[in-house]
Amino acid sequence: MAASETGATSFIDQVTNVSDFIWGGTWNGQVVSWLSIGGQPIPPMTLILLGIGMWIMIGLKFYPIRKLGSAFAGLFKGRQSDGDGEISPFAALSTALSGQVGTGNLAGVATAIALGGPGAIFWMWITALVGMALAFAEGSLAIRYREKTSDGVYRGGPMSYIMMGLGPKFTWLAILFCIGTLFSALVTGNSIQANAVADGLNELFGIEEWLGGLIVAVLVFIVIIGGIKSIGGVAEKIIPFMAAAYIIMAFIALMLNLEDIPATFGLIFYGAFNPQAATGGFVGAAIMLAIRAGVARGLFSNEAGQGSTPIAHAVAQTNDPEQQGRMAMLGTFIDTIVICTMTALVILTVQGDFTGGGQAVPHAWNSDLEGFAMTSGAFAAAFPLTVASVPIGTLVASTALILFVFTTLLTWSYYGERAITFIYDRIPGSTRGGEKVLHMIWRVLWCVVIYLGSTLDLTLVWRMGDISNAAMALPNLLALALLSGVVFKLAQGDRKAGRDFRADTPEEPNEY
Repeated sequence: MAASETGATSFIDQVTNVSDFIWGGTWNGQVVSWLSIGGQPIPPMTLILLGIGMWIMIGLKFYPIRKLGSAFAGLFKGRQSDGDGEISPFAALSTALSGQVGTGNLAGVATAIALGGPGAIFWMWITALVGMALAFAEGSLAIRYREKTSDGVYRGGPMSYIMMGLGPKFTWLAILFCIGTLFSALVTGNSIQANAVADGLNELFGIEEWLGGLIVAVLVFIVIIGGIKSIGGVAEKIIPFMAAAYIIMAFIALMLNLEDIPATFGLIFYGAFNPQAATGGFVGAAIMLAIRAGVARGLFSNEAGQGSTPIAHAVAQTNDPEQQGRMAMLGTFIDTIVICTMTALVILTVQGDFTGGGQAVPHAWNSDLEGFAMTSGAFAAAFPLTVASVPIGTLVASTALILFVFTTLLTWSYYGERAITFIYDRIPGSTRGGEKVLHMIWRVLWCVVIYLGSTLDLTLVWRMGDISNAAMALPNLLALALLSGVVFKLAQGDRKAGRDFRADTPEEPNEY
């Protein structure tokens, strides 16, 4: 028994080391000397994501910032279909957002503040702006290079723009991306989300976690059995409503503490460029720590560059890559600049009866609360009236979490489905009928994992999720860098920019 426990501990330690190196720049808890500045570690994924993001942003001549207004104006046009595809451009945006908006918007923001102080929020904003360039690249390429099956169904994503934009010699990169996607889908897109929604149902209604997982699995299956059109239809109805409701409640909480908002922004901007210290649960953080926390959590939330959202945008009913690119960058803006910011401002502004380090502290971010409990505690302080002994604020935060996570489970099931289908299509003799059977097997497996994940100990799962996200992002980021010249032309309105690598094949989609 002792040996097996040692082996398990050793495995967890190794997984933790890899995760910490990728996202934190440390190994065995120590700073890697050749990857640090002033003694502070520089996470490799931060360098890669921000580096490629800035390259594309500069190449686009800051298009995402210049065209933000027209992107919002396009929301109304996006409700109408004006090209080939499966769902409206707005439904595609809603589907992508349903995958982006999840635990990162509520728990991730709180973690960023705990790790890097209020200044982390400034760097989260910077990351989102850079991420908008990556999102535009992903969304526009998803429309420029997408598949059409023998029965007329459109689909795409990084695996498609790698094959069609870079050519067959990069098949290995597309398959590598799909493997990372499957890993990430089952871990971060399913198990972590299922555990969070089961916890939320337990907190609100006292439902046992296993039963909550079973209920969610059944509800998810009812939706995903209809494929992307069903997922898009549900996302289009739920996402705008729940996002608007959450933002309104956060806005009311801030208005109730209006006089403290200027001080909150002062904390954010001061903390972004100055070392900080505070009483309570927050340990003093230097500038680099604020940058690390803001960048890592910002990227976790909006998924820019990870390669997930272009799978949703590829099915939009439009033939204009630039239009859907704007939709994609708008998703990153809404996720981080709007929703994450509202969460952060509530945590930093609302005052209540909190305890940190054994003494009373004024704000949730000063307290001993961690993750979602910090967010929920801040909302509970803003809306302390109770319903069935539960503060209204807790009901708001928990309901938002449940809905956010539920739609995330829907969307990520489709991402995994696309990845496994692409790998299957590389097998000689694969058929459309075989794809449909594989889809059904995947959807059943997906719901089984929801049930199992609802009761898991997530210590190891979170670490594996960090690794799987990187495994998914790296092939996609390489493809974005190689296709950046095509992206720049797409932004100028050239719908046919770039080379086309297409060849007739007996397997689906019959044009690789």
